[in-house]
Amino acid sequence: MTEDQRSRKALVPEAKTSYEQALKAATGAVAGSKSVSVELKRGAGGKAEWHAKVAASDGAESAVRVDAVSGKADKPRSEGDDGDDRKKLADRLKRATVTPQQAAATATGKKKGTVTAVELDSNDQKKEIWSVDVVTTDDWNKTTFDVDAASGKVLREHVDRD
Repeated sequence: MTEDQRSRKALVPEAKTSYEQALKAATGAVAGSKSVSVELKRGAGGKAEWHAKVAASDGAESAVRVDAVSGKADKPRSEGDDGDDRKKLADRLKRATVTPQQAAATATGKKKGTVTAVELDSNDQKKEIWSVDVVTTDDWNKTTFDVDAASGKVLREHVDRD
């Protein structure tokens, strides 16, 4: 087993809160916000936590940590984006008609496992995508799916075996 696989094997079972619950807690912490990303990580104190980013309709971004055991969100921290970055993010969120939950459902429909990250991104063709990481608990491999944020189609699938 690789170091990454051992790390995932130690971290994933600690999370009693799903990515969906973490997104709900993060968007609940910032009124009127939409999900931008969420990722399961080991926190500074060694605890499992979800690191989420959410944005208001104007693209103002906030970071929210969510305890992966209790599901409780910390106080949001504003990200210091300039006006151009805000507008770009607001436009990307408008073009993303597929929700992170729909993208994750598409990914787990292809590969059964635990969703450990979902992030709004752009691919090399400048298309908005949801990048979804799914960890399989039989081998602790991580598969990343790039799901088109407009059509919901899987554009790319990559298995990380390290």
